[in-house]
Amino acid sequence: MASNISLSRVFRVNLRRLILFLALLSALITLANTFYASYRVQRELLIETTLASNRAYAGKVADSVDQFLQSTQQQLAYSARLLAGNVGDLSLLMTETERLRVQTDSFNSVVFVDAAGRVLAASPETLDIRGKQLETPGALEALRERRPLISQPYVAVTGNLLVFISSPVIDAAGIYRGYIGGSVYLKQKSMLNHLLGDHYYRDGSFVYVVDQNRRVLYHPDPARVGEAVEESPMIEALMRGETGEMRLHTREGVDMLAGYARVSSAQWGVVSQRPAQITLASLSESMFSVLRHTLPLAMLTLLFIWCFAQLISRPLRELANSAQDMDRPATVERIQKVRSWYFESSEIKRAMLVGFNLLHYKISKLYLDAQTDPLTGLHNRRGLQMALDQMQSEQRAFAVLSLDIDHFKSVNDTWGHDVGDQVLLRLAQLMRSSSREGDVLCRVGGEEFLILLPGIDPEVAEHIAERLRRQVAQMLIEPVGCITISLGVAHWGRPEREIEEVLKTADEMLYKAKRAGRNRVEVAETVS
Repeated sequence: MASNISLSRVFRVNLRRLILFLALLSALITLANTFYASYRVQRELLIETTLASNRAYAGKVADSVDQFLQSTQQQLAYSARLLAGNVGDLSLLMTETERLRVQTDSFNSVVFVDAAGRVLAASPETLDIRGKQLETPGALEALRERRPLISQPYVAVTGNLLVFISSPVIDAAGIYRGYIGGSVYLKQKSMLNHLLGDHYYRDGSFVYVVDQNRRVLYHPDPARVGEAVEESPMIEALMRGETGEMRLHTREGVDMLAGYARVSSAQWGVVSQRPAQITLASLSESMFSVLRHTLPLAMLTLLFIWCFAQLISRPLRELANSAQDMDRPATVERIQKVRSWYFESSEIKRAMLVGFNLLHYKISKLYLDAQTDPLTGLHNRRGLQMALDQMQSEQRAFAVLSLDIDHFKSVNDTWGHDVGDQVLLRLAQLMRSSSREGDVLCRVGGEEFLILLPGIDPEVAEHIAERLRRQVAQMLIEPVGCITISLGVAHWGRPEREIEEVLKTADEMLYKAKRAGRNRVEVAETVS
């Protein structure tokens, strides 16, 4: 006996220490969780902001490139109109091609080609192509299409990777006299190269451009220009003409935050991307700063928990000691004497009292029959009593609907008990489909039923009863036809009032409905 007492004391000491440990652990976990949640939120915010910024910047660059290409086409179109009536003036042709090349730095080279495909004028003259027949893809396409064009990138006879922009020359009579075109070298200095390379972000992000054949037109690394990019969801989206943002990995495995946009006039795609590692680099320092500012308060919090854990654990320890004697009748009285001075212990105490009451009730009912009616599946009288006891222990107000099938005996006498059982079953199904999850449906006799409506005031209960009465009256049951029910309604809302009195009142209202002609609802005048 002495050994058992000693073990019990050791257990109580360990329990108290366990409570202290759990309280401290909870505080540390809360701190760690808050820190981690802050990290995750800031991390996602940085990523989303970077993606949005790259998308906006890609759109801005795409618009700039689009405007540049349209500007070059306008320059060429102006020169084409100027030269339309002077194709034979070689001096003018040379002057105009030279002006186009040097005036705006838009083109690396400019040529005027006649309708037969021969070069009449070229700038710079070092190209040495005057009088020659151009067979490059851009030149052939310009001759064939005879409309303003921006060619796909190709390698010229000079070995330069370029884009050829051309405008047809048509004289006043509508005769095609050739075209004037300018080349933009993608691997050499040009206004387009300058436009794409003047990237004002200094945060590790960069821009590259691809054509509709997935070939790189511009890249900060000149060696990448002309390469075919690998297939990816972002490139496929660009090929479909979409604008958006995406997180992806390069072929080197670098995690990138990319935004992309379409250059509509040339069907190119602009990609602005930044390594995720650079984006998140500032996050570590930020989180260390948060930690430095959080630690002093965290230490004070832990000290507070340590000081008050003993006081907080006292009612819990007393409740735990009582739980060891849960099979003794005096346990409930001991629990009621525990001073639960704060909300959590008070709730645990209340839950234990309810639990002990339910446990003792279940133990006392282990040898009783099942608590449901075998025909309808509704609660029987034992189930009804259990529900009433629970509501009374919780001091939860409820309404009572007592109902009875009118002239049910004639149904059994006319159609037999099997049909009568079907009537009872159909009524039970209707009651179940018309009730809430927390309502208690009971069959307390042959054709007598009871419904408990927790949290319902008398006026609503009367409305529910009347609705059920109408639904039953409209329900067709073969071969009986339609049946009716009478209902009595009462309400329990005062803890000092006996529940049996409310059930009796509901029955009295039921009999009053019977005497008043059946198929009606009667409500008790005193409802609380």
